[in-house]
Amino acid sequence: MFAKIFLLTALLVGVSCRHLSLPYRPASYIEDNTDLFGDDIDDLYSEHEFERPLYVNSRVRRQAHGVMNTNPDGTANIMAKLPLAGNDKNVLSAIGGLDAVKSGGSYGAASGGVALDNVNGHGLSLTGKHIPDFGNQLTAAGKVNLLHNDHNDFNANAFATRNFPKNPVIPNFNTVGAGVDYTYNNKLGASLSAAHTDLFKRTDYSAMANVNLFRNPTSTLDFNAGATKSISPYIPNRSWQPAFGLSFSKYF
Repeated sequence: MFAKIFLLTALLVGVSCRHLSLPYRPASYIEDNTDLFGDDIDDLYSEHEFERPLYVNSRVRRQAHGVMNTNPDGTANIMAKLPLAGNDKNVLSAIGGLDAVKSGGSYGAASGGVALDNVNGHGLSLTGKHIPDFGNQLTAAGKVNLLHNDHNDFNANAFATRNFPKNPVIPNFNTVGAGVDYTYNNKLGASLSAAHTDLFKRTDYSAMANVNLFRNPTSTLDFNAGATKSISPYIPNRSWQPAFGLSFSKYF
């Protein structure tokens, strides 16, 4: 199944996804006997918070499709979605993708799995992700559409991730999260989310907004702005940190 998904990803440009990178310490780090939960915990976790999986197209589509978008550092995110079975209410699809793809062919993460989409905008997914610098993740996620009409779209979502670090110093651990997102007239949007990793006693908060600057049937350009905050006894106290940038998406 995964081989089929990644082959599709190479042929189709698909579902958008943000880059997550957790650093992997070399063997010498283990020999140093450095306190894992001391000064280095922030480096281990990295400045990238664990984020809920992103859903593309809240309404059911019954043909292979995808999207590519760009990151501020010049890398690109690519994913594809291929319907496998369904009826007039639900569609089961194979999904796969690559995050933070560089011009030389390297990537930040590769993922694959299955997704179940409902015509009313609800969804479930189960995905596996390989992060070369970190290890592997298995994520179960769900989304419920609470409001949808000609101008408004409001969703609630939640996820649970099991992390499998390749560094033997770090045990397997869980990350759970939830959030809500709202879109008005396909032009303005806002989202609130939180994720918690008990191993690090760390909770990440995010409040974001976006405005669509350009849209046609095959591409969009958006400006995103907001703030994030992380709380943990193992890292210094942090205030809300600004986050902003442009994102360009190309649909196929």
